[in-house]
Amino acid sequence: MSTPSTPGPDAPLRAALRYGIAGLAVLVVVSVIVSSICAGLPGLWGALIGSALGGAFILTTAASVLFSAKIESGLQGIVLLGSWVGKLLLAVVVVAVLKQFDFYNRYALFFTVIAALLIVLGAETYGLLRHRVPTVQTERDL
Repeated sequence: MSTPSTPGPDAPLRAALRYGIAGLAVLVVVSVIVSSICAGLPGLWGALIGSALGGAFILTTAASVLFSAKIESGLQGIVLLGSWVGKLLLAVVVVAVLKQFDFYNRYALFFTVIAALLIVLGAETYGLLRHRVPTVQTERDL
């Protein structure tokens, strides 16, 4: 007989990350199919690059919060700010490098990045809100 496991304080963040990854996986499949039908091989590349760029941008935030949850709040702020600046710089560099190439469809890339941001953020929010965390009230709180 097994005992039910009690969720830890980071369980909602883990659920948000799981839902975000699942949403990104669904988006990759749908975006690749639609972009390939509409734009051929350049559409495929645009969808793959857009999914990686948009998904990594949003999932990095959830992962940073999850991994820095156990450290001091001042250091946690530094980690989160550093990850935000780092991923912003990385996104700018990737877009600047990609601008000189034409093997991908720019429309597929643009729409996939926007869809990734919306879908992954929505999936993470759904996972966070759906997860129940037990609370304890003491007599002093009442």
